[in-house]
Amino acid sequence: MASVGATPGRTPQGPGPREASASFPSPAPVPEPREAEEEDEEEPAEIHLCVLWSSGYLGIAYYDTSDSTIYFMPDAPDHESLQLLQRVLDEIDPQSVVTSAKQDENMTRFLGKLASQEHREPKRPEIILLPSVDFGLEISKQRLLSGNYSFIPDSMTATEKILFLSSIIPFDCLLTVRALGGLLKFLGRRRIGVELEDYNVSIPILGFKKFALTHLVSIDQDTYSVLQIFKSEPHPSVYKVASGLKEGLSLFGILNRCRCKWGEKLLRLWFTRPTQDLEELNSRLDVIQFFLLPQNLDMAQMLHRLLGHIKNVPLILKRMKLSHTKVSDWQVLYKTVYSALGLRDACRSLPQSIQLFRDIAQEFSDDLHHIASLIGKVVDFEGSLAENRFTVLPNIDPEIDEKKRRLTGLPSFLTEVARKELENLDPRIPSCSVIYIPLIGFLLCIPRLPSMVETSDFEIEGLDFMFLSEEKLHYRSARTKELDALLGDLHCDIRDQETLLMYQLQCQVLARAAVLTQVLDLASRLDVLLALASAARDYGYSRPRYSPRLLGVRIQNGRHPLMELCARTFVPNSAECGGYKGRVKVITGPNSSGKSIYLKQVGLITFMALVGSFVPAEEAEIGAVDAIFTRIHSCESISLGLSTFMIDLNQVAKAVNNATERSLVLIDEFGKGTNTVCEGVANASHASHTAAQAGLPEKLVARGKEVSDLICSGKPIKPVKELLKEKQMENCQMLVDKFLKLDLEDPSLDLDIFMRQEVLPAAATVL
Repeated sequence: MASVGATPGRTPQGPGPREASASFPSPAPVPEPREAEEEDEEEPAEIHLCVLWSSGYLGIAYYDTSDSTIYFMPDAPDHESLQLLQRVLDEIDPQSVVTSAKQDENMTRFLGKLASQEHREPKRPEIILLPSVDFGLEISKQRLLSGNYSFIPDSMTATEKILFLSSIIPFDCLLTVRALGGLLKFLGRRRIGVELEDYNVSIPILGFKKFALTHLVSIDQDTYSVLQIFKSEPHPSVYKVASGLKEGLSLFGILNRCRCKWGEKLLRLWFTRPTQDLEELNSRLDVIQFFLLPQNLDMAQMLHRLLGHIKNVPLILKRMKLSHTKVSDWQVLYKTVYSALGLRDACRSLPQSIQLFRDIAQEFSDDLHHIASLIGKVVDFEGSLAENRFTVLPNIDPEIDEKKRRLTGLPSFLTEVARKELENLDPRIPSCSVIYIPLIGFLLCIPRLPSMVETSDFEIEGLDFMFLSEEKLHYRSARTKELDALLGDLHCDIRDQETLLMYQLQCQVLARAAVLTQVLDLASRLDVLLALASAARDYGYSRPRYSPRLLGVRIQNGRHPLMELCARTFVPNSAECGGYKGRVKVITGPNSSGKSIYLKQVGLITFMALVGSFVPAEEAEIGAVDAIFTRIHSCESISLGLSTFMIDLNQVAKAVNNATERSLVLIDEFGKGTNTVCEGVANASHASHTAAQAGLPEKLVARGKEVSDLICSGKPIKPVKELLKEKQMENCQMLVDKFLKLDLEDPSLDLDIFMRQEVLPAAATVL
């Protein structure tokens, strides 16, 4: 409702001057034009995962409500213990796990164990079993091909739609296709994200994306915790963060200098997916190194400013899909698109030899110009904020302009109508006004007289009483009925026509949703690498090197990235493990000498290198690391019902059972939880029995018991000859195989390097 001013009447003592006016009921206060910002108060993201397991292969797909995207993993082999599936669950932490009710023994056992994890943080997922018929191959294909996807233009024919989807979804991966079909069935049944919408409103799906866990470095939750890679702390105000948590002093906390939300999300994803892919790692380091050059500092700062305007595009697209677009969304989208164009123009001036710059320059297409131009020419940002609804600029629709012109000139016209109405009213009525109320129309408004006590007193000849409000009586008269017929419901007509234009504009934007998704992907990657470059510049980090042939790490003057920020002085320490230096290091020293910090430092530097970050060291050479295991901190918990020693054994068992020759294992004071809770001497510790219960290999437990007996009897401990001889033969055979593969006629072959990197380390293990 709009107001044009009303003249207050006065109670007359007799015939006196009477006043007439026109008015619209007063609205809520109009906000001053201001910069529209993205609203942070969005619902917490939910992830719903669907998995199928058959003949040693997994098919996995999941839906993320934060970006309304379906992610899928092409058919991947997995062990009978379903280690890969456990890795996926640990990483994405789904709210529900959907699978077929018809499963083999391995999956049944896995799901039973998953459902029984009472201590799982933050909570265990809901297990949902659907009939096996819902995962049929043909019906799954049909669901995929018949889906209503906003990223597919309506102009596409059925054949073109099939070809388009075939370029995204691997229909040759049968388990993945069936998992996708089952996921769509579940989403439709639960109405995920559209629970309160009409049933004809489909689940918003803004895209399909592939994810893969190949070349990843295995790191368990204990390692993330003890190395302080992540550390959540209670937020002082639970209203600030949906979870009531904030990032504490952690590696993620000091490196997260991202300017946009999706950059922060990608950085967290990289931290949960350290990789062995050297091409990917070096591509990240190339960008960081470029921005660390002094002459590129201004460019880095300018790009960082532009990235601050890259907002939550998937949320806006989701609202458009559901026709829930807010006023602020248009200005946020407009700034996002123009900032993306600024990023594109800047990256076109940068070296195209760097893949990221080349991708941004090419993938940020002219569709962005089209979107920005449409929004800029159509949307009246100031008027939209003032009226808290979508309004269009002048000269877009002549019919809308004419109706707005008539609405603007209406107050003076209605004042004249009210003056004529007053001439025909009872002389006791001091004033009147003609008002317009949307959806009701034009009404004659007069003040309530003292004599008007009962409802019957409100009746006035020639007028139809409507209602009483704020001591004012509202009527329809012959003239107001003529106004209704002549002018119609201008407000509603204008709103309807502008809403139609908004819908047409939304369709134009949604048809180009693919380029907006690409903007988000590449901009978030640039944001992360700029953040890592900024941290490397401030903290004095250096670029690590990768040596696939090295089974270990070499660190010169390394520093603990967190401790050096907390301590007044920090003494750098070097570390070299692998090759002829030996692969096992035992560190001794007095209490508080820094042994634990040194262990964590090695782990953190290795981890940082494996996410593509510069590291706190003068030099660092990282070998082929496929996993990081730790036994540094005992995770005691009453709810687990396990002794401290048993918990320690579980951590060590995880390393022993899963570590390879490429794994980094960090153990700090293992077994210190065996202190006595009474006085006296124990005849036996039952350590071997506890170790067997914790899952340590039988041969290892037997060897431990044998060594313990030798120590108790004072006899010397001798190596196991069979194992030693077997290992020596393996190393000799491997060395011979490598030598036979050498091309001795290759002029680039350096035998000295081969001797140093291959022969000497192998000889050390043999001797």
